[in-house]
Amino acid sequence: MEILGIGTDIIECPRIGKMIEQHGELFLRRVYTEREIRYCQARKHAIEHFAGRWAAKEAILKAMGTGWSRRLAWTDLEVRNTGGGQPQVLICGGAKELALQKGIGDILISISHCRTYATAYALALSLTRPTPMAVEESGE
Repeated sequence: MEILGIGTDIIECPRIGKMIEQHGELFLRRVYTEREIRYCQARKHAIEHFAGRWAAKEAILKAMGTGWSRRLAWTDLEVRNTGGGQPQVLICGGAKELALQKGIGDILISISHCRTYATAYALALSLTRPTPMAVEESGE
């Protein structure tokens, strides 16, 4: 297993709350997948969870060696949780094409948040490791 990139991000949770308040569904659907929206809205502190996923997506793009670009959609990146709560990355669309071009087979992430800040760290690994991020699961 070879490390191909690392990324980190931090965001103020109230900033994401303000974006949701100002732009509502337009913002949510532009940045988050349906599954992410359902997951975050079901949480006690939804804004913190939305902010954590924002930070994760930024960290993932940095680990991939790019920032956000017009050929990528925020929803090309999805953060899911295992039954035990561990966050995992699902990549599709333009982001998946970019990851494959760069030889990225998996991205590990860690997310933390409190009322004020959310932060995330991402580690891009080579294709020599099994590729769970590239496999679409069925079900929740």
